[in-house]
Order: sequence, then structure tokens, then C-alpha cells
Amino acid sequence: MQNKFFCLLFFTHFVLISQVSINGIVIDQSTNRPLPFATVKTNTSSYALTSVDGEFMIRSNAYPVNLTISYLGYQTKVIAIESKNSEKIEIKLNLKEENLATVKLDVTENVAAKIIAEAIRRKNQNNPKKLLKTFSYKSYNKLKITEDNQATLNTSDTTKVDMERLFNDTHSFLSEKVSLHQFKKGIEEKETVLATRMTGFKEPVYNVLGIKIQSNSLYNEDYTIFNNKYIGPLSNRALRNYYYKILDTTQDKNPAFVILFQPRKSKNFARLEGVLYIDIKTLAIQKAIIELRGELNVMATHTFEYFPEEKIWFPESQEITIRPGDGRQKVSLFGGQISVGRLGNNKKTFSGNNDFLISKTDLYDIELNTKQNVNQSQATIQIDPEANVRDESYWQKNRTSAITEKDLNSFPVVDSIVKAQNIERKIDVIQSFNIGYYPVGFFNFDLTYPIKYNNYEGLRLGLGGKTNAKFSNRFRLEGYLVYGFRDSKSKYGVGGGVLLNKNSDSWLNVNYTDDIKEVGSFFYLTDRRVYSLFEPRLVNIDFYYKHRTWSTSLQYQIFPKLVSETQFSTSNIGQTGGYRYLNDGNLFSNYKTSESTIALRWSPFSKFLKTPNGYKEIHDGYPKITAQYTQSFKGVFDSNFTYSKIGLKAEYVINRINQSQTSLLFEADLATGDIPLTHLYHAYPNAPTKETVFQRFSVAGRRTFETMFFGEFFSDKLATLQVKHRIKPIKITSWFKPELVLISRYAIGDVENIENHQGVSFSSLQQGYQESGFEINKLFAGFGLSFAYRYGAYHLPRIEDNISFKFTFYLKL
Repeated sequence: MQNKFFCLLFFTHFVLISQVSINGIVIDQSTNRPLPFATVKTNTSSYALTSVDGEFMIRSNAYPVNLTISYLGYQTKVIAIESKNSEKIEIKLNLKEENLATVKLDVTENVAAKIIAEAIRRKNQNNPKKLLKTFSYKSYNKLKITEDNQATLNTSDTTKVDMERLFNDTHSFLSEKVSLHQFKKGIEEKETVLATRMTGFKEPVYNVLGIKIQSNSLYNEDYTIFNNKYIGPLSNRALRNYYYKILDTTQDKNPAFVILFQPRKSKNFARLEGVLYIDIKTLAIQKAIIELRGELNVMATHTFEYFPEEKIWFPESQEITIRPGDGRQKVSLFGGQISVGRLGNNKKTFSGNNDFLISKTDLYDIELNTKQNVNQSQATIQIDPEANVRDESYWQKNRTSAITEKDLNSFPVVDSIVKAQNIERKIDVIQSFNIGYYPVGFFNFDLTYPIKYNNYEGLRLGLGGKTNAKFSNRFRLEGYLVYGFRDSKSKYGVGGGVLLNKNSDSWLNVNYTDDIKEVGSFFYLTDRRVYSLFEPRLVNIDFYYKHRTWSTSLQYQIFPKLVSETQFSTSNIGQTGGYRYLNDGNLFSNYKTSESTIALRWSPFSKFLKTPNGYKEIHDGYPKITAQYTQSFKGVFDSNFTYSKIGLKAEYVINRINQSQTSLLFEADLATGDIPLTHLYHAYPNAPTKETVFQRFSVAGRRTFETMFFGEFFSDKLATLQVKHRIKPIKITSWFKPELVLISRYAIGDVENIENHQGVSFSSLQQGYQESGFEINKLFAGFGLSFAYRYGAYHLPRIEDNISFKFTFYLKL
């Protein structure tokens, strides 16, 4: 979700800007070999690095342009470009007479690869998080989305003057942040945001604070740029994915190898390349320059400071810049959800002279191996209560880079633009809509209620929702009212909650519901709300029971990664069909239950941001484990039965660098005691009980058994496993990239005393159920196709009864 916020900010103010482009190549004067990663600067402060082939492209406002070219071990050269030249400029550099002494190397061997292999072997000795017991530091970050030059707008829009002021006098978007970072071995690094402000917003867009702009370590397996992961240059997989070459050595107090790395294989998406400065003695990283070259060029730099007492290189600063590029590869900057690279090469949309995004972070007040008050239960990032109200003296004290007049001008000017374009309202709508709500004033309308369809109620229309923070930060009211046209019945629910503890996000809730529920369905109290524009299973369900339920619950966040909910409920149950439950010689069609439930959800590898409004998950870590226990008590509030129910669910997702994904979902459920069919388990069947394959053609679900018929199996002991493998999207055109997903599902279960469930016919799953198939998703407007085949012990005699052929629907909001 934070990606959508940042994209909204990112693209709000881009306009057409005039420019000139200069293409060239930098080579060695005597050998004519290209010089990779040479620095090229203009007199207007635009700069570029040459590619591995020595080539570069740089932009400036207008001619004439003075270019300054520098390269380690070579004489710096300045040349003047007076006018446009269609030819590629060739620039030759001479070696310095006092050329740096080099280490004697056996050029017959791949020395660079050997150095990198040894650096990888030693990285735990050089990684501060492995070597040090504790550390802390403060950081100052300034993020600008801007054009750092005077711009000429090619537009006849009447707002031209205002837009010129925006680009020439201010930054389109500017944020500042001061943070305290603390680390203790065995506990992940924690960040406390001490001060933050963003142009245009009274309060920070907290989701932006959760975006991982760039990795702060080069020793991890993956290197992150805007939540997108790439194989790190010192990853254990690095030698299989990168080619390494020694460019030079430095002879400072701490001499270093200067090593070039570049991708081994050409891909249709951008990959990392760059230069590492590797300490000759320790093989630690002293400095790194990392690039992504494509339709956008992204450059990330890291510098390190040496601490002799601890004998370690510790990060000192890091910076990332984005500018338009001229390559064809896509550069997806926001977790792959939006390929921003298309803008970089679309001159009708945007083209810029220099960097249009700059993020610079400086580290200071570094303390190593000192006592740190940090614990595992803290959120990964938390916001200080005073962070949004720091005065100018605080900022002046903690700024490590000067704030310019243009920076200061950004706040009042962009404030007016954000207000005029109602951007805060748009962000509120996006955030709410993504979880299925539409905010209007103090009330969030629930988008799951307006229209649904199922085989029992037919068309189900309704309205519902809950109050938001504009109503109260400590109280909430909720409710809904729906009407089924086939059964001609109204259903409703009302409730409310009170906030008991803000720090633990503890809510005490009371609800009353008069509605229907699917027989055999089982839901975890702590499952996050998941909203879909379309819920395919609902269309074909026809086996429901009626219930009137009072419930009270306590939601409690024990710590960010562990969420709990306890509930007590009492229900009056009625049947919609002819089902009867035989218990102790009595037949029950209507009965009462009194249940006490406790549920836990544990996300040990997820990362959370704690804001004044609660916790936000900023990184999905796996596995995610959910457990729930329910106990029903006979005689309590006239309850008819005593039974127990236990559920356990584990979800694991593997996201790979090549954009493929494997997901596993395991669930085990057990029910004991006197328990009616309404409260047993099914395996989420999704095959309508109709005669032919095409009559059963509908929409496939996300976690459903597509060839299993509704009402075919119920269990009091049930285990299911679903395995999905998504292959990297197949690029046919720039807009048509279907995804192939291979799927296998398994279920095994049993049911005792099946004869006690009368008026219905079903089977157990004790011989094991199997189906496999595939999906081809994103063929058109979120729709795709699904095919599944049922095999094994429950294979049916007619071949067509084992086949499922359906639509799929996956639409990212």
C-alpha cells in the first residue's frame, strides 16, 4: 500500500521540460580501451558515469556545455561542447605521471573473482551486524523529487506560471527525516523517527516512511532499491550472476582494490552493475557505486568510515539518484507494481535534464559496542510522538547537509498545491479502498455489502460500514443491513468498540448479528481483512444455516509480530434446509451454542511501522502462522453441546529475483465432542453441482478446490496443502504479460459418527483428495483462465466430472 502513496506523490507534478543531450565515449589515450565508470560532469552540476563500455549520455539546459571527465589514475580533462553534434564524442584520457602503484597480480588468473570469493567468505567478519554486539547512530535523510535547474515548460496551459514557480523556485516534493537507529545482536535493527516533515502535508504520509529506498548494507543476499530486490554484489550467488574485473588499486592509508561488477547475462529487465572498493587487508567494502541502467538510470552510492579500535568499516553516508535513461530495460522502482521506467523514455510525458529524485542519508553520532536499550518487541520503525512538531532549531541542530532557499520554498508552495488538488483526500481514499472501504466524512462505507449473489438468497443488496477517526479515536460504531431477493429476508448486524490501550491497539468490541453462514466454514479471528472486488465462491454456495449471535471480543497486539483476539459468543442456530443432528437420542434442527475462542497470528519475519494511528505491516515476512482454539460449553446460556475445535494455518511464500514465486498454504483442523455439521469443516470446494463442464464454468477462487463439489465432503479432522508456483510473466507486448501458475492441492480427513448427521448426504476424505492444474492469469482486464483435474482415490467415473475449466480474476488496486 505504501507504494501507491509514494507513486501518487511521485507523479503529481511532472511536466514537459526542454533539454539537450550529449552522447560520448571515454577511452584510454594509449590503448583505446574503454574506461568504465568514469565520471562526467557538466558546468550545471549534472553528472553521469560511463557504462562498462565507456559510453555515456548526459543532459544539460543549453549549449555551450563544459564537460569535466575524471577517472581514477588518469588526468582530469575539461572540454567545451559549443553546439549540437550528431556524432558520438570521443574523449581520450592520459595516465597520470605519478600513476598509483598497483599490486602485482597474476593476470593469467581471474584474480577479481578470487578476491570477491574471499570477500564473500569473510563478509561475516566485516558485516557490522555480525561482528559487533551493539551499535547506534543517528541519521539525517533528505528526499527530493525535483529538477535542480531552471526549467522551460512546453505547455500552453493557463497554470504555466504556477508550474514554472513550482519547478524553478521549489521542489515538487521534499521530505526531511531524523532518526535514531539501534542494534543489538540477535535483535533486528530498530529505527525511531525523531523528526519528520513532508511538503504539502500537515501529518506525514506514514506509509512513505516504510518504503525501503535502498539497502543500508552490502553484505546481505539481496540489495533493495525502492522495495525491489536484486542479487547483492557480495551475495552467496554473486559469482554465478556477476562478472568481476579489477580496474585499479588505491594507495591511501587503507589501500583498496577497485573492482568492477556487471551482469553475466543480458536480461530484458535492468540489473545491478557498479564498482566496489575492497579493502586490500580486510576485504571489507570501503565504498560502492551501484547502477541500474534502463529507461530510468538509478545510481546508489555508499561510503564507509574506518573505526580502528573495532577494526571495522562502518557506513557513513548513502545516496540514491534517479534520472531519465536511454536504455530499453524496465526499472520497476516500487516493488514491481509500477514500472516507472516507461516515463523515462516517453517524451510526451516527461523528460528531464538532471536527477529528478535524490535521497541522501548521512550517519552521525555513531556509537559501537555501547549499551543499547532495544528489545525484540519493538516495531522495526516507530514514530516519536513529537516527530511531526519539531521546531526549526531542532532541524538546524540535526541537519548534516544545508537546507537551501529552494528547499524552504517547497513547503508553503506545495502546501497550496496539495490543498488545491485535494491530495490528502485522494490518499485517504486509496488507503481505504484497498481494504474495501470508501470514506465519506466520519464514516467508511463497506464495499463488501452493496451487491452480492448466491444460490440461496439470490441477489443480495445492502449497505454497511463503520465510523473512522474523524468520528472518534477511542470509539467506533459499525453496522450493516442487507436484503436477499430469493429468500425475501432482511439480515443485519450492529456493534461497536472502545479503545482500551493505544500502545497495544487493544479494542473491546460488542456485536449482534442476525444473518446466514455457510455450513462447514471456518474463519480465524485474527486473519487480516482481505477485500476483493469479486468473491467467486459466493455465487455457487447454497448450503447455509441461520444464526442470531451475540458476541464480545478483545483484540490485543501482544507485540507487533504477535496479534491475539479472544471472543465469547452465544448463538441461536436454525436450518435453511432439512438437516437434523442426532445427539443423545434427540434430533436437533434448532439449537444453541456458547463458544469461547482464542486466536493468535504470528508473523516472525514481517516488519512493522508503529504510527500514532497503530501498526502497519511494511514488509511481508514468511512464514505466517495462525492458530485458533474454540470451546463450547453445554448448559451455559442454554447451550446444547460441548465440543472443542482447533485450527492451525501456516503460509509460506518464496519471492525470487527472477520474478517467479512459490507459495505453500497448509491448514490442519480438528473438532471433538458433540458437534453438528454446521460447525464441522469443509475444504473450500468450488465446483457447482451441475451436469456438464461448461455448466460449471464460473470463476476460480484463491484457496479453493476447483474440482470438489459443494457439499460433497465434510470432516471433523481435516488437513489440506496447496502449492502454487508462478512462473515469471511472459512478455508478449509491453502491455500484455500473462502469468502461468502451476497448482497442486491435497486434502485428507475423516468424520466420526457420520450417521448422526441426517437429512444430508456427504462423504469423508480419509483416502486423500488430489487435484492439479494451472492458471493463465492477466489475459485481459484482470481476467484469465483456470484448468484443474481431479485424480487419485476420489477420481470420478465420468471423465468430464473430474475437470474444472473457469475464469480467474486478479486485479491489483
